[in-house]
Amino acid sequence: MNDLRFTGNGPHVESWFIRANDPKSPRALWLKMTILAPLNGPAVAETWFIFFAGAATAGSGAALGAPRSGGQAGGAPLAHKDTVPIAQASFDGASVRVARCTFELSNPGRLTGELDTKHGPVSYDLQLESFAPPLKLFPADLFFTAPFPRSKTLTPHPVIELNGVLKLPNETVKLEGWRGSQGHNWGKEHTFEYAWGQCVFPATASEPETMVEGYSARVKAAGRTLPRMSALVVRRGGEELRFDRTFDFFRQEVTLAPRRWTVRLKGSGGEARLRMDASDRPMVCLGYKNPNDELSYCFNSKLADVLLEVRPRRGPEFRCMSSHLGALELLKREPEAGMEVV
Repeated sequence: MNDLRFTGNGPHVESWFIRANDPKSPRALWLKMTILAPLNGPAVAETWFIFFAGAATAGSGAALGAPRSGGQAGGAPLAHKDTVPIAQASFDGASVRVARCTFELSNPGRLTGELDTKHGPVSYDLQLESFAPPLKLFPADLFFTAPFPRSKTLTPHPVIELNGVLKLPNETVKLEGWRGSQGHNWGKEHTFEYAWGQCVFPATASEPETMVEGYSARVKAAGRTLPRMSALVVRRGGEELRFDRTFDFFRQEVTLAPRRWTVRLKGSGGEARLRMDASDRPMVCLGYKNPNDELSYCFNSKLADVLLEVRPRRGPEFRCMSSHLGALELLKREPEAGMEVV
Protein backbone atom coordinates (compact mmCIF):
# COMPACT_ATOMS: atom_id res chain seq x y z
CA MET A 1 0.00 0.00 0.00
CA ASN A 2 2.84 2.40 0.78
CA ASP A 3 5.14 1.09 -1.97
CA LEU A 4 6.78 3.67 -4.23
CA ARG A 5 4.91 4.33 -7.49
CA PHE A 6 7.50 6.74 -8.94
CA THR A 7 9.41 5.10 -11.83
CA GLY A 8 12.01 7.84 -12.19
CA ASN A 9 10.23 9.79 -14.90
CA GLY A 10 7.83 12.74 -14.80
CA PRO A 11 5.20 13.94 -14.73
CA HIS A 12 4.60 12.54 -11.25
CA VAL A 13 3.57 13.62 -7.76
CA GLU A 14 3.47 11.24 -4.80
CA SER A 15 3.02 11.74 -1.08
CA TRP A 16 2.83 9.94 2.23
CA PHE A 17 1.11 11.76 5.09
CA ILE A 18 0.32 11.21 8.76
CA ARG A 19 -2.14 13.21 10.82
CA ALA A 20 -3.20 12.76 14.44
CA ASN A 21 -5.31 14.63 16.99
CA ASP A 22 -4.97 15.04 20.73
CA PRO A 23 -8.09 13.32 22.13
CA LYS A 24 -8.20 15.70 25.12
CA SER A 25 -7.69 19.15 23.56
CA PRO A 26 -7.83 20.91 20.18
CA ARG A 27 -4.30 20.14 19.05
CA ALA A 28 -3.21 18.23 15.96
CA LEU A 29 -0.10 17.23 14.05
CA TRP A 30 0.26 16.81 10.26
CA LEU A 31 3.39 15.41 8.59
CA LYS A 32 3.95 14.78 4.91
CA MET A 33 6.65 13.74 2.46
CA THR A 34 6.31 14.38 -1.26
CA ILE A 35 8.00 13.56 -4.57
CA LEU A 36 7.61 16.11 -7.35
CA ALA A 37 8.89 15.10 -10.79
CA PRO A 38 8.21 17.98 -13.20
CA LEU A 39 7.75 17.78 -16.95
CA ASN A 40 11.05 19.63 -17.31
CA GLY A 41 13.89 19.51 -14.83
CA PRO A 42 15.06 17.22 -12.02
CA ALA A 43 12.79 15.64 -9.44
CA VAL A 44 12.75 16.99 -5.89
CA ALA A 45 11.51 15.75 -2.51
CA GLU A 46 9.63 17.78 0.09
CA THR A 47 8.96 17.54 3.80
CA TRP A 48 5.90 19.28 5.26
CA PHE A 49 5.03 19.97 8.89
CA ILE A 50 2.06 21.63 10.60
CA PHE A 51 1.25 21.77 14.29
CA PHE A 52 -2.24 23.05 15.06
CA ALA A 53 -3.08 24.41 18.52
CA GLY A 54 -6.42 26.20 18.51
CA ALA A 55 -9.17 26.60 21.10
CA ALA A 56 -12.42 24.89 20.14
CA THR A 57 -15.48 27.10 20.29
CA ALA A 58 -17.45 26.45 23.47
CA GLY A 59 -20.48 24.33 22.73
CA SER A 60 -19.47 23.94 19.09
CA GLY A 61 -20.50 20.32 18.94
CA ALA A 62 -24.10 21.30 19.62
CA ALA A 63 -23.97 23.98 16.94
CA LEU A 64 -22.83 21.86 14.03
CA GLY A 65 -25.97 22.53 12.08
CA ALA A 66 -25.56 26.30 12.17
CA PRO A 67 -23.45 28.41 9.80
CA ARG A 68 -20.30 29.95 11.25
CA SER A 69 -18.82 33.38 10.89
CA GLY A 70 -15.29 34.07 9.70
CA GLY A 71 -12.21 34.46 11.87
CA GLN A 72 -9.99 31.96 13.65
CA ALA A 73 -9.84 30.72 17.22
CA GLY A 74 -6.67 29.82 19.00
CA GLY A 75 -3.04 30.46 18.02
CA ALA A 76 -1.62 30.43 14.52
CA PRO A 77 -0.42 27.02 13.33
CA LEU A 78 3.30 26.38 12.99
CA ALA A 79 3.78 25.40 9.33
CA HIS A 80 6.97 24.59 7.45
CA LYS A 81 8.16 23.06 4.16
CA ASP A 82 11.63 22.00 2.99
CA THR A 83 12.58 21.10 -0.59
CA VAL A 84 15.68 19.03 -1.38
CA PRO A 85 17.09 17.19 -4.42
CA ILE A 86 15.66 13.70 -4.87
CA ALA A 87 19.16 12.34 -4.13
CA GLN A 88 18.60 13.34 -0.49
CA ALA A 89 15.58 11.04 -0.24
CA SER A 90 15.05 7.29 -0.23
CA PHE A 91 11.95 5.13 -0.60
CA ASP A 92 12.12 1.48 0.37
CA GLY A 93 8.80 -0.26 0.88
CA ALA A 94 7.25 1.17 4.03
CA SER A 95 10.32 3.29 4.78
CA VAL A 96 10.28 6.87 3.48
CA ARG A 97 13.14 9.31 4.15
CA VAL A 98 13.54 12.91 3.02
CA ALA A 99 16.54 14.84 4.34
CA ARG A 100 16.45 14.49 8.16
CA CYS A 101 12.89 13.08 8.36
CA THR A 102 11.98 9.39 8.24
CA PHE A 103 8.66 7.53 8.23
CA GLU A 104 8.81 3.83 9.15
CA LEU A 105 5.27 2.85 8.18
CA SER A 106 5.22 -0.79 9.27
CA ASN A 107 3.09 -1.82 12.25
CA PRO A 108 4.39 -0.83 14.70
CA GLY A 109 6.25 2.01 13.04
CA ARG A 110 8.28 5.05 13.95
CA LEU A 111 8.43 8.68 12.80
CA THR A 112 11.54 10.78 13.38
CA GLY A 113 12.50 14.17 12.06
CA GLU A 114 14.41 17.41 12.46
CA LEU A 115 13.38 20.70 10.83
CA ASP A 116 14.72 24.24 10.95
CA THR A 117 11.66 26.47 10.82
CA LYS A 118 11.65 30.28 10.75
CA HIS A 119 10.53 30.19 14.40
CA GLY A 120 13.28 27.80 15.51
CA PRO A 121 14.15 24.10 15.46
CA VAL A 122 11.49 21.37 15.51
CA SER A 123 12.03 17.66 16.08
CA TYR A 124 9.85 14.61 16.67
CA ASP A 125 10.30 11.01 17.73
CA LEU A 126 6.99 9.16 17.63
CA GLN A 127 5.84 5.56 17.81
CA LEU A 128 3.07 4.58 15.38
CA GLU A 129 0.60 1.77 15.94
CA SER A 130 -2.10 0.80 13.42
CA PHE A 131 -5.50 -0.63 14.39
CA ALA A 132 -7.40 -1.17 11.12
CA PRO A 133 -6.94 -2.76 7.68
CA PRO A 134 -6.32 -0.54 4.63
CA LEU A 135 -9.18 1.53 3.26
CA LYS A 136 -9.95 2.22 -0.41
CA LEU A 137 -12.21 5.13 -1.29
CA PHE A 138 -12.40 4.17 -4.97
CA PRO A 139 -15.25 1.74 -5.74
CA ALA A 140 -13.08 -0.65 -7.82
CA ASP A 141 -9.41 -1.63 -8.09
CA LEU A 142 -9.49 -0.63 -11.76
CA PHE A 143 -9.30 3.00 -10.63
CA PHE A 144 -5.75 2.38 -9.36
CA THR A 145 -4.40 1.07 -12.69
CA ALA A 146 -6.48 2.89 -15.32
CA PRO A 147 -5.34 6.25 -16.76
CA PHE A 148 -8.44 7.84 -15.19
CA PRO A 149 -8.39 9.38 -12.67
CA ARG A 150 -4.89 10.81 -12.99
CA SER A 151 -4.55 11.08 -9.21
CA LYS A 152 -4.86 7.99 -6.97
CA THR A 153 -5.48 7.73 -3.23
CA LEU A 154 -5.18 4.97 -0.63
CA THR A 155 -5.34 4.88 3.16
CA PRO A 156 -2.93 2.13 4.26
CA HIS A 157 -3.55 2.84 7.97
CA PRO A 158 -7.04 4.34 8.52
CA VAL A 159 -6.77 4.34 12.32
CA ILE A 160 -3.42 4.93 13.98
CA GLU A 161 -2.17 6.01 17.38
CA LEU A 162 0.89 8.16 17.95
CA ASN A 163 2.88 8.29 21.17
CA GLY A 164 6.13 10.11 21.77
CA VAL A 165 7.72 13.54 21.93
CA LEU A 166 7.40 16.58 19.69
CA LYS A 167 9.83 19.42 20.40
CA LEU A 168 8.66 22.84 19.21
CA PRO A 169 10.67 26.08 19.40
CA ASN A 170 9.01 27.16 22.65
CA GLU A 171 7.59 23.98 24.15
CA THR A 172 7.79 20.22 24.28
CA VAL A 173 4.59 18.32 23.54
CA LYS A 174 4.14 14.77 24.79
CA LEU A 175 1.84 12.80 22.52
CA GLU A 176 -0.21 10.22 24.41
CA GLY A 177 -2.85 8.29 22.51
CA TRP A 178 -3.20 10.78 19.64
CA ARG A 179 -5.48 9.14 17.05
CA GLY A 180 -5.46 9.70 13.31
CA SER A 181 -4.64 8.11 9.97
CA GLN A 182 -1.90 7.58 7.39
CA GLY A 183 -2.49 8.07 3.67
CA HIS A 184 -0.68 7.60 0.35
CA ASN A 185 -1.43 9.53 -2.86
CA TRP A 186 0.17 9.53 -6.30
CA GLY A 187 -0.46 10.46 -9.91
CA LYS A 188 0.51 12.62 -12.87
CA GLU A 189 -0.87 15.77 -11.26
CA HIS A 190 -2.89 16.99 -8.31
CA THR A 191 -6.66 16.68 -8.59
CA PHE A 192 -8.17 19.77 -10.25
CA GLU A 193 -10.36 20.64 -7.22
CA TYR A 194 -11.42 18.67 -4.16
CA ALA A 195 -12.81 18.61 -0.68
CA TRP A 196 -11.44 15.79 1.46
CA GLY A 197 -12.26 14.91 5.03
CA GLN A 198 -11.50 12.32 7.68
CA CYS A 199 -12.34 11.77 11.34
CA VAL A 200 -11.84 9.09 13.98
CA PHE A 201 -14.63 9.32 16.56
CA PRO A 202 -13.55 7.77 19.88
CA ALA A 203 -15.38 4.80 21.34
CA THR A 204 -17.69 5.47 24.28
CA ALA A 205 -19.29 3.23 26.89
CA SER A 206 -22.21 2.62 24.52
CA GLU A 207 -20.76 3.25 21.03
CA PRO A 208 -17.85 1.65 19.12
CA GLU A 209 -15.03 3.66 17.56
CA THR A 210 -16.14 5.06 14.20
CA MET A 211 -13.99 6.29 11.35
CA VAL A 212 -15.11 8.19 8.25
CA GLU A 213 -13.20 9.28 5.17
CA GLY A 214 -14.56 10.88 2.03
CA TYR A 215 -14.11 13.32 -0.81
CA SER A 216 -15.90 15.45 -3.39
CA ALA A 217 -13.73 16.19 -6.42
CA ARG A 218 -13.74 17.67 -9.89
CA VAL A 219 -11.27 16.25 -12.38
CA LYS A 220 -10.37 17.05 -15.96
CA ALA A 221 -10.68 14.64 -18.88
CA ALA A 222 -9.91 15.49 -22.51
CA GLY A 223 -9.54 19.12 -21.50
CA ARG A 224 -12.99 19.34 -19.93
CA THR A 225 -13.87 19.65 -16.24
CA LEU A 226 -16.24 16.85 -15.25
CA PRO A 227 -19.12 17.15 -12.75
CA ARG A 228 -18.23 16.76 -9.09
CA MET A 229 -17.75 13.15 -7.91
CA SER A 230 -18.03 12.01 -4.29
CA ALA A 231 -17.53 8.98 -2.07
CA LEU A 232 -17.64 8.14 1.63
CA VAL A 233 -16.53 5.10 3.58
CA VAL A 234 -17.57 4.60 7.21
CA ARG A 235 -15.93 2.05 9.50
CA ARG A 236 -17.91 1.36 12.68
CA GLY A 237 -16.69 -1.38 14.95
CA GLY A 238 -15.96 -4.26 12.58
CA GLU A 239 -18.42 -3.12 9.89
CA GLU A 240 -17.67 -1.13 6.74
CA LEU A 241 -20.41 0.94 5.08
CA ARG A 242 -19.73 2.25 1.57
CA PHE A 243 -21.29 5.21 -0.16
CA ASP A 244 -19.21 5.16 -3.33
CA ARG A 245 -21.45 5.39 -6.39
CA THR A 246 -18.93 7.86 -7.71
CA PHE A 247 -20.57 8.59 -11.07
CA ASP A 248 -24.16 8.52 -9.82
CA PHE A 249 -24.57 12.29 -9.83
CA PHE A 250 -28.26 12.08 -8.93
CA ARG A 251 -27.59 10.40 -5.56
CA GLN A 252 -25.13 12.94 -4.18
CA GLU A 253 -25.62 16.43 -2.79
CA VAL A 254 -22.55 18.56 -2.17
CA THR A 255 -22.37 22.01 -0.58
CA LEU A 256 -19.07 23.90 -0.47
CA ALA A 257 -18.32 27.14 1.36
CA PRO A 258 -14.89 28.76 1.78
CA ARG A 259 -14.08 26.55 4.81
CA ARG A 260 -17.01 24.14 5.03
CA TRP A 261 -18.00 20.98 3.19
CA THR A 262 -21.21 18.99 3.37
CA VAL A 263 -21.96 15.85 1.35
CA ARG A 264 -25.00 13.57 1.34
CA LEU A 265 -24.68 10.23 -0.47
CA LYS A 266 -26.64 7.08 -1.10
CA GLY A 267 -24.93 3.76 -1.72
CA SER A 268 -24.85 0.08 -0.94
CA GLY A 269 -24.49 0.96 2.75
CA GLY A 270 -27.66 3.06 2.84
CA GLU A 271 -27.54 6.86 3.17
CA ALA A 272 -24.96 9.09 4.87
CA ARG A 273 -24.41 12.80 5.46
CA LEU A 274 -21.07 14.27 6.48
CA ARG A 275 -20.60 17.89 7.48
CA MET A 276 -17.17 19.39 8.23
CA ASP A 277 -16.69 23.00 9.32
CA ALA A 278 -13.40 24.82 9.90
CA SER A 279 -14.77 28.35 9.52
CA ASP A 280 -13.48 29.59 12.87
CA ARG A 281 -10.47 27.29 13.16
CA PRO A 282 -6.79 27.78 12.36
CA MET A 283 -6.10 26.95 8.73
CA VAL A 284 -2.97 26.82 6.58
CA CYS A 285 -2.75 27.42 2.83
CA LEU A 286 -0.27 25.05 1.17
CA GLY A 287 1.07 25.64 -2.32
CA TYR A 288 1.04 22.31 -4.15
CA LYS A 289 3.10 22.53 -7.33
CA ASN A 290 2.02 20.41 -10.30
CA PRO A 291 4.52 18.90 -12.75
CA ASN A 292 3.57 21.59 -15.30
CA ASP A 293 4.69 24.26 -12.76
CA GLU A 294 1.14 25.43 -11.97
CA LEU A 295 0.21 25.86 -8.30
CA SER A 296 -2.82 24.40 -6.58
CA TYR A 297 -3.79 25.78 -3.18
CA CYS A 298 -4.68 23.37 -0.37
CA PHE A 299 -6.51 24.93 2.59
CA ASN A 300 -5.67 22.58 5.44
CA SER A 301 -7.25 22.27 8.90
CA LYS A 302 -7.04 19.39 11.33
CA LEU A 303 -9.38 20.88 13.97
CA ALA A 304 -12.70 20.93 12.12
CA ASP A 305 -16.15 20.38 13.62
CA VAL A 306 -17.62 17.14 12.31
CA LEU A 307 -21.14 15.75 12.12
CA LEU A 308 -21.76 12.30 10.63
CA GLU A 309 -25.30 10.95 10.23
CA VAL A 310 -25.86 7.46 8.82
CA ARG A 311 -28.98 5.53 7.94
CA PRO A 312 -27.71 2.02 7.21
CA ARG A 313 -29.58 -0.24 4.86
CA ARG A 314 -29.67 -2.70 7.74
CA GLY A 315 -29.48 -1.82 11.40
CA PRO A 316 -30.24 1.29 13.45
CA GLU A 317 -29.35 4.84 12.47
CA PHE A 318 -26.42 6.46 14.22
CA ARG A 319 -24.90 9.91 14.64
CA CYS A 320 -21.31 10.89 15.51
CA MET A 321 -20.09 14.36 16.47
CA SER A 322 -16.77 15.97 17.29
CA SER A 323 -15.90 19.58 18.04
CA HIS A 324 -12.24 19.43 16.91
CA LEU A 325 -11.13 16.01 15.58
CA GLY A 326 -11.84 16.58 11.88
CA ALA A 327 -9.20 16.64 9.14
CA LEU A 328 -10.50 18.91 6.36
CA GLU A 329 -8.70 19.89 3.15
CA LEU A 330 -10.05 22.05 0.33
CA LEU A 331 -7.97 22.18 -2.86
CA LYS A 332 -8.64 25.23 -5.00
CA ARG A 333 -7.21 26.94 -8.06
CA GLU A 334 -6.76 30.34 -6.43
CA PRO A 335 -5.19 31.52 -3.13
CA GLU A 336 -7.07 33.53 -0.52
CA ALA A 337 -6.26 37.23 -0.36
CA GLY A 338 -4.00 38.08 2.56
CA MET A 339 -3.27 34.44 3.49
CA GLU A 340 0.36 33.28 3.45
CA VAL A 341 1.09 30.34 1.14
CA VAL A 342 3.50 27.77 2.62
